[in-house]
Amino acid sequence: MSPETVLSIARDALWLTLLLASPLLLVALAVGVLVGVVQAATQINEMTLSFIPKLLGLAAVMIALGPWMLRTLLEYTRQLIESIPGLLG
Repeated sequence: MSPETVLSIARDALWLTLLLASPLLLVALAVGVLVGVVQAATQINEMTLSFIPKLLGLAAVMIALGPWMLRTLLEYTRQLIESIPGLLG
């Protein structure tokens, strides 16, 4: 297996990780900013107040995008496993 092949597989894996994690991270960021603005406006400085809205937002994203995420991950894994004979020989 050549170094180029290893780098290609690593690049694809990192790209897939970014693709799958970005919706969750963006929702957590948006909810965190929104809760932070509300806390600043109301002067409520409770650190645990943002936990429940973030948890609900992430659960909603997982329900909405979970099948797509799983399908994408399974397709990448299937493709990687099927390419093993070509990588070895």
